[in-house]
Amino acid sequence: KRIEWFDINVGNHNFIEIVFVIVPITAPALLALGADPIWLGIMIAVNLQTSFLTPPFGFALFYLRGAAPTEIQTQQIYQGVIPFIAIQVFVLILISIWPEIVTWLPHVIYR
Repeated sequence: KRIEWFDINVGNHNFIEIVFVIVPITAPALLALGADPIWLGIMIAVNLQTSFLTPPFGFALFYLRGAAPTEIQTQQIYQGVIPFIAIQVFVLILISIWPEIVTWLPHVIYR
């Protein structure tokens, strides 16, 4: 099954809502508390990517369901993404504990 550009654009409407509504509300407060803007951007991006893989609104899962052969069940797709979700949650925890993982290189390059 072919996925059209329109399907992808409409499917990611949660991304648009989060970036244009939630981020302008929360980012100024977090930046005022001393959060690094690069770290905050990476945290939001990884968190959004994780949300694309988790039910009930895992849009990447729906795209895969549409492109997968009919022999593959939806439950198999859900089980198949569990390791990737675990990796992304692990990365979120890592960069929460050690923000330098994502801020070190940009700070070295742009000094």
